Amino acid sequence: MTPGAAWLSALAPFLVAAGVCIVCVPLSMLLARRVGAVDHPDDERHLHAAPTPRLGGLAMLAGYVVAVVVFGGQIQSRWPLLAVAGAVTLLMAVDDVVDLAWWLKLIVVVGAGVAFFALGISITYVDLPGGHLVQLGLFALPVTVLWVAGMQVSVNFMDGTDGVAAGVVAIVALVVMLAAINRIVVPGDLQSGVVILSATLMGVCMGFLVFNLPPARTFMGDSGSHFLGVVLAAITIVGIAKVAVALSILVPLIALALPITDTAWAIVRRRRAGVSPTTPDAGHLHHRLQARGMTPMETALTFYFTTGVLGCLGLAIFGHRKILDIAIGICAVGLVATFWRNHRRLQRLRATAKATAADPETGLGISAPGAVPEHGGHPGERD
Repeated sequence: MTPGAAWLSALAPFLVAAGVCIVCVPLSMLLARRVGAVDHPDDERHLHAAPTPRLGGLAMLAGYVVAVVVFGGQIQSRWPLLAVAGAVTLLMAVDDVVDLAWWLKLIVVVGAGVAFFALGISITYVDLPGGHLVQLGLFALPVTVLWVAGMQVSVNFMDGTDGVAAGVVAIVALVVMLAAINRIVVPGDLQSGVVILSATLMGVCMGFLVFNLPPARTFMGDSGSHFLGVVLAAITIVGIAKVAVALSILVPLIALALPITDTAWAIVRRRRAGVSPTTPDAGHLHHRLQARGMTPMETALTFYFTTGVLGCLGLAIFGHRKILDIAIGICAVGLVATFWRNHRRLQRLRATAKATAADPETGLGISAPGAVPEHGGHPGERD
């Protein structure tokens, strides 16, 4: 299959997934308001302007199921993937409504990895440098569970401000899809299925972003962040079949380096503070960026461009080198431009504030648009 044909095979599932998600998001918002799955503004972590529904994960699940069922006929692992993703999303939707205890959520997170292993979606070997194939044997189960749980936790912790989680996962899905396109041997092979699964994931993310870009009209909630983590983990596991595991996992791992590092630091930070790793705080990177004066959109763009640069570096493993330099350059310029825009805007705000302070008779108070208090973001994932 030529790259052009592979791109065409990804277009239809992408559009269907995005379209179904866009149609279903308003329905999920209506349901969320009816069952009380709504985040209300307060002075600490709930800083959005109005009560916001948080069951967006159900709309993403609907878009994904429809597109995979319609276009994924040749994908052998589609039913186990949909079953586990559906179960996790529905259970976490219950958490969005009633706020389950942390240990119940941990059972769901770990159970997803165990279910994948039992259904044949697992990491069973590692291909080390030098052509040494290491069968994991009894370690296959814990490695698979760790990978699936790690993806869920990373996306969940990342979902703390408008548009970040869905946008970053969309970029990572694109990276995984490009890596799979470069490994297709014949039409309909395993990597062709990975292309469809990745394109569908990208589609639901883009459809959800219509409602989730700043200022967000809805949040994905735990149902959405865990859905994205489970599906991304499954796609990467399916994609490593008959391919060097070490190399294949490196692609999404490099692309997700920012949220994974943030997640690891959050665990260390909370343990050093003497609290549980599941205790919510406002110390994540997106919180810190907003605390330094970034708007939610600037924060999201920072994550997008950084993920784009890292994703391009990951793709260097599988080729695409001719276009990578251009892509990295564009992402790097975008990242610099975002920080420069933020710097210039803060300078103007400070100058305005000084001018107002120098003329007390005006009686004007300056409220800096985009200047966020120390505890920024939204708690859609209650991280």
